[in-house]
Amino acid sequence: MTPAPDFVPSDPRFAERVRASFARQTAMGTIGASVADVQPGQVVIELPYAAHLTQQHGFLHGGILGAALDSACGYAASTLMPADAGVLSIEYKINFLAPAKGQRFRLVGTVVKPGRTISVVEGRAIALDGGREKLVATMQTTLMAVTGRDDVKH
Repeated sequence: MTPAPDFVPSDPRFAERVRASFARQTAMGTIGASVADVQPGQVVIELPYAAHLTQQHGFLHGGILGAALDSACGYAASTLMPADAGVLSIEYKINFLAPAKGQRFRLVGTVVKPGRTISVVEGRAIALDGGREKLVATMQTTLMAVTGRDDVKH
């Protein structure tokens, strides 16, 4: 796993805030994803294999993988935002490198370039299968900090 970057968050309670926000995200709860680790500039989400999340060949569906990886990237950016800022993805690109086959998946979002308004984050999806790890997808995400809106909460 890529080591967490050496960033100093502006909000000392960033980890608590990220975990509370993730708990409100019902989409991730629906697919069984959970937060495994929160560091300044990096968030790790874990997702167990589930047959109802697969495509026709039995691999984890790319849309599910992309949604979870987008969340890991968004929350990685959020760790470096002020306490009153929400984060929204404004663009991402995903590369599927191998079929998403495994017993569980680790989705890692790592900030490349933090910013007051716009941040760039890299994502990596790793399939874990019987002690083996395989990189199955990468993502490049651009995110925007949002403040002062009732419909975008931190």
